[in-house]
Amino acid sequence: MQTADARYPIGRFRVEGEITPERRREWIAAIAATPARFRVAVDGLSPEQLDTPYREGGWTVRQLVHHLADSHMNAYIRVKLALTEEGPTVKTYDEALWAALPDSRITPPAVSLTILDALHARWVDLLGAVDEAQWRRTIRHPEWGEIPLEMVVAQYAWHGDHHVAHVTALRERMGW
Repeated sequence: MQTADARYPIGRFRVEGEITPERRREWIAAIAATPARFRVAVDGLSPEQLDTPYREGGWTVRQLVHHLADSHMNAYIRVKLALTEEGPTVKTYDEALWAALPDSRITPPAVSLTILDALHARWVDLLGAVDEAQWRRTIRHPEWGEIPLEMVVAQYAWHGDHHVAHVTALRERMGW
């Protein structure tokens, strides 16, 4: 589903209806596909195009690539914490400040795409081995409260699609 809002081209994150094993498998498949989909989305872009914001006031394509790696590394750690601790409180971070750091502004996107390939391979293996009881384990987010593992996975499946759509929408608008 595409929207006219450049901040949320596929809409805001939401999960409606019952969460079933099939839905969880779909979310895991989306996480598995994210690195390849993002690689295709940025393929062939010039350095100038990579340094173009996806919307006015937004991050550049390069920053989006690095943000996805940063965010998904944090998500992977949160999943592992949920599986090994009782309701751990997770650390938050200022995504905008991370995106403003030099590595997010100058590092070639291929570096973070490589991170995503390896990270998502491990993440998908881990998620594929989660049993029914483990899906109910939780993390405690300081801003959002208690979140079941299955909702964390749903959110990050959406998150990958969300940022792929930022790049593909920009490419469509710019005729790239």
